[in-house]
Amino acid sequence: MIYMDNAATTMHKPQEVIDAVVNAMNSMGNAGRGASEAALSASRVIYDTRDRLAELFGAEDARRIAFTSNSTESLNIAIKGSLNPGDHVITTVLEHNSVLRPLYEMEKNGVELSIIRCDEKGMPDISQMEASIKENTKMIICTNGSNLTGNYVDVSVIGKMAHAHGLMFVVDASQTAGVFPINVQEMNIDILCFTGHKGLRGPQGTGGFLVSQELAEQMEPLISGGTGSVSHTEEIPDFMPDRFESGTPNLPGIYGLHEALLYLKTHSLQAINEKELSLTGYFLEQLQALDDTGRHIRIIGKKDLTDRNAVVSIQTPEIDMSQVAWQLDNEYGVMTRVGLHCAPNAHKTLGTYPAGTIRFSFGPENTKNELDFAIQGLKKILDL
Repeated sequence: MIYMDNAATTMHKPQEVIDAVVNAMNSMGNAGRGASEAALSASRVIYDTRDRLAELFGAEDARRIAFTSNSTESLNIAIKGSLNPGDHVITTVLEHNSVLRPLYEMEKNGVELSIIRCDEKGMPDISQMEASIKENTKMIICTNGSNLTGNYVDVSVIGKMAHAHGLMFVVDASQTAGVFPINVQEMNIDILCFTGHKGLRGPQGTGGFLVSQELAEQMEPLISGGTGSVSHTEEIPDFMPDRFESGTPNLPGIYGLHEALLYLKTHSLQAINEKELSLTGYFLEQLQALDDTGRHIRIIGKKDLTDRNAVVSIQTPEIDMSQVAWQLDNEYGVMTRVGLHCAPNAHKTLGTYPAGTIRFSFGPENTKNELDFAIQGLKKILDL
């Protein structure tokens, strides 16, 4: 089995993560719901996990981090909790449906939406983004890394521009957290949305967002209920993180995420990033050696390592891509993803809609031998 779908989720979790989830299910109490050692121990793990995330993302206060089940939930809170009828929001065609669909919902409710184009290599047009700012613009929201083209978006440039105009800046770090350095203060990020099961290498069902106390007080939570705090009041707490954490959290998942962060602490982000980009560069070279005409294999987006993550998307114009992906999996044990990857606007812009692409996305566990095997599989399937 050769796993090349890390943009969807990392499959090969550190053993410490798996052990932590199992141990939690055998020993944990409910954090914030009692004074037993089991409950207090769970609270300590949650606090330490927040603290490690704050350190990773350059936040000055761990209480700024609220846990959710994934980036999608975080982005929904950021969008639906911040925007009101009459507000204007700017985003890009690169976005995942976890950004686009909530924005389309808000558009139906009176929010004005501008979607910025990208060039043929999949990079957003920053000048058009700034030119789209209007008197009622409230938010700019964009991805830090495309799950389709592999483009790395320098959000620090956008953040500086957003703050120069007094705008809220929201970043989707689903494809970059745990692989690329992120510092919310240096990058002028107001709300950072992340998931735990990709680059952070934690369990599925974990994620969160980082927001200032000032903005948090202005945002409306999606759900309300018991928080284990100020239980005598009728209103949901106005302080972080309780304001956005009603109900029992995913404690086994957070235990696993805690161990994943400890693992990342001993494995530098730079080393992980360099390994993944080295594999990406090698794969791009081998694809072009296999076919440099684009007739049999069409590489979508950039063909070099400038401003990119470890995602490579291709089309096979002469053979149905679903067939190619199926054969790679069933005959060679190479697992990829084929389709639109929940990014329809990006596909439309790049000319790959509605067929989509075959996406290869690498992790640090992948090897050049595995990439060679995938290339040989493509060669035989495409009869090259």
